[in-house]
Amino acid sequence: MTERAPLPSTWIPREPYAGPVRPVPGLLKLDGNEGNPPSRALLADLAESDPSRASDYPDAGPLESDIARRLGVGSERVVVTAGADDALDRVVRAYLAPGRRVILPVPAFEMMYRFAAMVGGDVRRVPWTDAFPTEGVIAALDDTVSLIAMISPNNPTGRVAMADDLECVAEAASKIDSGAAHGAMVVLDHAYVEYSDHDLTAVAQAYDNVITVRTFSKAWGLAGCRVGYAIACPEVATVIRNVGSPFPVAGFSLAAVRAQIGSGEAALNEHVAAVRNGRTRLSDRLRRLGVETAGGEGNFVLGDFGARAEFVFNGLNALGVRVRRFPHRPEISNALRITVPDQPERLNRLLGALATSLAPEALLLDMDGVIADVEESYRRCVLETARRLGVDASREELAALVLAGDANNDWVLTQRILAAGGVEVSLAAVTQAYQEAYLGTSRAAGLRESERLLVSRAVLERLAERLPLGIVTGRPREEAAWFLEREQLSDLLPVVVCMEDGPRKPDPAPVRAAASRLGVGRTWMVGDTPDDIRAAAAAGALPVGIVAPGPDPDAGEAALYDAGAATVLAALDDLLELLP
Repeated sequence: MTERAPLPSTWIPREPYAGPVRPVPGLLKLDGNEGNPPSRALLADLAESDPSRASDYPDAGPLESDIARRLGVGSERVVVTAGADDALDRVVRAYLAPGRRVILPVPAFEMMYRFAAMVGGDVRRVPWTDAFPTEGVIAALDDTVSLIAMISPNNPTGRVAMADDLECVAEAASKIDSGAAHGAMVVLDHAYVEYSDHDLTAVAQAYDNVITVRTFSKAWGLAGCRVGYAIACPEVATVIRNVGSPFPVAGFSLAAVRAQIGSGEAALNEHVAAVRNGRTRLSDRLRRLGVETAGGEGNFVLGDFGARAEFVFNGLNALGVRVRRFPHRPEISNALRITVPDQPERLNRLLGALATSLAPEALLLDMDGVIADVEESYRRCVLETARRLGVDASREELAALVLAGDANNDWVLTQRILAAGGVEVSLAAVTQAYQEAYLGTSRAAGLRESERLLVSRAVLERLAERLPLGIVTGRPREEAAWFLEREQLSDLLPVVVCMEDGPRKPDPAPVRAAASRLGVGRTWMVGDTPDDIRAAAAAGALPVGIVAPGPDPDAGEAALYDAGAATVLAALDDLLELLP
């Protein structure tokens, strides 16, 4: 199997590597915590707006006044920035420097590490495991500390700080001799506060050393506009304004936010209510599936998936659901962060994908390459039939055709090889020649006699003890039954969907038929070709690949991953470690 190089331990990517991510049709994107997009009417109005918004340098003053009125503060306290990231970056650049420290309760928003590294500041981590670690933060204060981060609701856990936490930290920080007029500064990252029961914006205004950062990227649904803002006492607001670009936000983005504020309050409230309800449903479902959650009050849920985190991450992606993983962060390397959909059909799809990944009701297996070694039967038969009819092909060429997909019928595959070699033969003639070689004649034994089990009956028995088993194969029914009876496996595999039962893979119909015959909804499907993987995913089954015997195992593994396999096994025995 191909070894993958580990990530450098010091590398903190802007978009962290989180395993193989493949484009999936109809993707349910739940890895960025974005809110609902604005209405098309709002976008249409912007398209008809004054062209000077594109030609003139933008003026954020009107939006700052709107924000100030909405929050009941003076406009001189508000600084509009290019998203909350820009506001945090400005705060760090203004108040952190080489030899100075930021106190960061962890796990935390990882951009704080990046911002601190860019200015040469040090990060002093304080564990945040349940309630906000107020005592730990205060105990970590000394004259080297110039900044304290309070991310509430916390990203990635969703945990929140209370008003008395902010008051205690702000008062203690104000007494630190940091070289600044107000002592050590506290930055309150409130990016997800609309989803929370604990809005500390008003509390923060009582302290000159507290800067509140908020955004229109999340609940307001305008992440693509990149508009955030900071709220601070006038003196500190001036510092934040001056440390960044004078025109950080595009004119159309400013206009979009103003329009959304003016007309989107009802939609905001509806969105938040739906997310809160969905958050409860998602947390409950995860707990029932054996996944511990951090609770929290953001528009996401963080779950600890243990050693199965990578498999579930890839399995969800194979099912068209993308979530966030943090393999480079030791404290949450086994966690997945899942944005909560606010639409019932999207939430139900997520819950179903989680249940399929964590609690399958049956296990479906392809036959050839999974339980039967067909290198000297079906594969050899393709090559010998093509040679008999006029075209020589190698095993490597045959393997490449199989991995290219749409290759689940060996008669058709043989005819393609012949056509590629310039020999036109009818499918009926190809089929007759193939079947004579495979089944044998009165004069010679067929190649099928060389087929052998790739897995012992004992392993299949152990799998059958865990879940009902079924076969989904492109073989004719008679040939599938012959092999199962010869190997005495029919009792373990009562459901067998064959060539005669419908279209061939990658069509999902055979996988759905097998699940229906077993009377289940949630299944895993194990196959050795991209056709198997694509059929499984299209049927809503979690696709698991297995490297079949062949001339190039690495190419086989890569093709299965590219097709969307949640994982690729070296042998069926390995599946026992993945099943719940």
